[in-house]
Amino acid sequence: MKRTIFLGISVALIWTSCSQNLDLAPTNDITADVAYGSPEGYKNALAKVYGSFALTSGTGPGDSDLGGIDAGTSDFLRLYWNAQELTTDEGICAWLGDPGVADLNYQTWNSSNIMLRGLYTRSIYHITVINEFLRESTDEKLAGRGIAGNDAIVIGQYRAEARFLRAYQYWVLMDLYGNPPFITEENEIGVTPPNQITRAQLFAYVESELLAIEELLAAPRQNEYARVDQGAAWALLARLYLNAEVYLGQGSGKYTEAVAYASKVIEEGGYSLMTQYRHLFLADNDQNNPEMILPIAYDGIQTQNNGGTTFIINSSVHGSMTPANFGIPGGGWGGNRSRSTLPGTFEDVSGNTDKRAMFFGNNPNIEDPAVFTEGLAVTKFSNKTSTNQDGKSINGTFVSTDFPLFRLAEQYLIYAEAVLRGGSGGSNTQALAYLNLLRARAYGNSSGNLNTISLDIVLDERSKELYWEAFRRTDLIRYGRYTGGSYLWPFKGGQAAGRAVESFRTLFPIPAADLIANPNLEQNTGY
Repeated sequence: MKRTIFLGISVALIWTSCSQNLDLAPTNDITADVAYGSPEGYKNALAKVYGSFALTSGTGPGDSDLGGIDAGTSDFLRLYWNAQELTTDEGICAWLGDPGVADLNYQTWNSSNIMLRGLYTRSIYHITVINEFLRESTDEKLAGRGIAGNDAIVIGQYRAEARFLRAYQYWVLMDLYGNPPFITEENEIGVTPPNQITRAQLFAYVESELLAIEELLAAPRQNEYARVDQGAAWALLARLYLNAEVYLGQGSGKYTEAVAYASKVIEEGGYSLMTQYRHLFLADNDQNNPEMILPIAYDGIQTQNNGGTTFIINSSVHGSMTPANFGIPGGGWGGNRSRSTLPGTFEDVSGNTDKRAMFFGNNPNIEDPAVFTEGLAVTKFSNKTSTNQDGKSINGTFVSTDFPLFRLAEQYLIYAEAVLRGGSGGSNTQALAYLNLLRARAYGNSSGNLNTISLDIVLDERSKELYWEAFRRTDLIRYGRYTGGSYLWPFKGGQAAGRAVESFRTLFPIPAADLIANPNLEQNTGY
């Protein structure tokens, strides 16, 4: 199952090298027919498909499925989080000596940025693993291996889950890179380099895949924890439709569809808000969590990884903050903290306290980005449980806190924004009510309730509710505030007061080395 993919080498060429000497017998005797020879084998293979989200490899935290990048940096969530947070007004990293970090902090990256290459390659690697699973789980393959009846039906659901995960990774590539190479299980391995797909074509593909699998998935909250169900498909469709105008061009909005699918999650999913906001981000957030739609699951003993929530928590805590208070007595790396604009969104002239504001420190301003103790640390995620016990950890550094890819609160915010942008099937009254549900939880009562609603209010509410959860870049682009000079934040463009940056930076570049390896690819504008 394992493949090593080297950064900057196209998937087609990787497949070519992996498929040479096919007349040689495998030395470990584990062929596809052996690995997939039973229903249990398919369940194990599905675990690999999910594991590619949470692990850097199948052999431990010091190894990676990707070459050419530090193993600890090569985790999907770590790379995705950096791309979505460090390039915005929310986060900034003190590790300026680490390859690629400074350029993300300052929006000055180029097509050789190692972290952007790593994310691109990690997503394609995950798609590659999924494609292999789908090739081996067709009706013909199952019949040839004597798998039928209920076992075949169950594996059919596995296929739908895998297709969702592939659609999610293609959504990531579409959102960040626009026009990536495109491969499915239908491509012959190692024959020709993959073709490039346009953003509009990829939007149509992701949409069609999600609609096709909707009825094949388990009902909401009826699958095993951390596995895909219909609620996850509805939630991704709602997110996809909310951003359609970015992906397809101005005037191509699908806000009515966004309202419809957010409403399906809210009304038919059986989800409800967690009573206490902070409990969403603790080491036992896998227990009695009615708000979680789909997480990336982490375990500090069984799934060790220097990325994921281990990275988010340790990089947000400095040794001077007493790491043991965050369930990481052996950790605390002092890397990522907030720019002054993030805590600034929580300022409330009424004097009421928004309990979502979880920061450490006294001075929000940063003069030197390399000094972690300048600015406010973000303490939202922790490896403590809701009863103040340490989460499972083998060394006091790895954590057991799951990361919410999708949760109910986002759907309330999608509904509100889509209605305000002209989506039919909803109302401003209901949108305001949904926002006030979030604010009532945040304040502990109705003292923070809103009397009116606007797009600016929704954006502010998204920042307060979803900060440090890898949403901000996509949100600022949708609102037209990511590039240019109309909205500045500290160190945007590399200047302390901020400066305008080029509009082409709403897309990341296709890695330069992949352009060399694959003649079918064209670079995004500006790079």
